[in-house]
Amino acid sequence: MTAKIALGEKFGLIAEHWRPKVVAELNGQEVKLAKLKGAFPWHRHDEVDEMFLVWRGTIRLEFRDHAVTLGPGEALVVPKGVEHRPVAAEEAEVLLFEPAGVKNTGNVDDPDFTAPQGVRI
Repeated sequence: MTAKIALGEKFGLIAEHWRPKVVAELNGQEVKLAKLKGAFPWHRHDEVDEMFLVWRGTIRLEFRDHAVTLGPGEALVVPKGVEHRPVAAEEAEVLLFEPAGVKNTGNVDDPDFTAPQGVRI
């Protein structure tokens, strides 16, 4: 189907933090939207890269030896196997680009942060 995706409208459908929602798929990849607030658990994705693109707000991607702050229109690719955690002091909206079926908490199972996979909006 060839239909436009109104990102602002889609973000408006998200009420919870740290629960990515799929808005598109292409070539085995999913484009997910998520609202972030607070600190996410340290984790890594052993087999896949993960891209964060900030739509609204500011996030800090923390690594064990440094941190990178991203604002609207800025992106960063976390290479596979690199331990990281996103942090948002205030609510932020991000697009995530990663292969379909990737668990948001990577190598960690967390009862509060591991989100259901494949939820679409």
